[in-house]
Amino acid sequence: MTTVVVVRKGNQAVIAADSLSTFGDTRMGAHDDACWNKIFEAHGSHFSISGSAAHDLVLQSLLKKVKTLNFGSRMAIFESFRKLHPKLKEDFYLKPDEEEDDPYESSQLTALIANQSGIYGVYSLREVYEYQRFWGIGSGRDYAIGAMHAVYDDPALSAADIARIGVEAGCAFDVSSSLPMTQYVVELNKDAE
Repeated sequence: MTTVVVVRKGNQAVIAADSLSTFGDTRMGAHDDACWNKIFEAHGSHFSISGSAAHDLVLQSLLKKVKTLNFGSRMAIFESFRKLHPKLKEDFYLKPDEEEDDPYESSQLTALIANQSGIYGVYSLREVYEYQRFWGIGSGRDYAIGAMHAVYDDPALSAADIARIGVEAGCAFDVSSSLPMTQYVVELNKDAE
């Protein structure tokens, strides 16, 4: 599990994540994991996932192969993930079944995205949300969201400060999240402000 957050404040968007990987009751921290950074860049955007660790490599590989993707708006992200879904099944053997009464096949992943146009969340049925202030995913998300809510309106705090506070709260209270963290700051386009 994990704690991943995105924050938008002023002219900046930030994505931040903890570094712990878990395998059942076994924890692998940053000091043992050669690739502990849970955030990667592709198509001018920063991505991080929660859920199965396999999703990280699959999504990185897929985003390198498919060049005609756009992550610059909510609808563009939806269309990009719609294009990726058949490739997840065909090239990576995704099992798209979740609940019997789901209206659509699942892509089985949850991701946060930060780029010059804003901050977004993508969920298993390819639902895409654009966030105005902040959000979190992973097992530590409730702690992170609560902490960010408590401090967001403090004028002394930047988007990066708020994201750090969110991840630190997730790591303090969630057994499946741990420091150190990584964080990326993106300057928003003038149209996105």
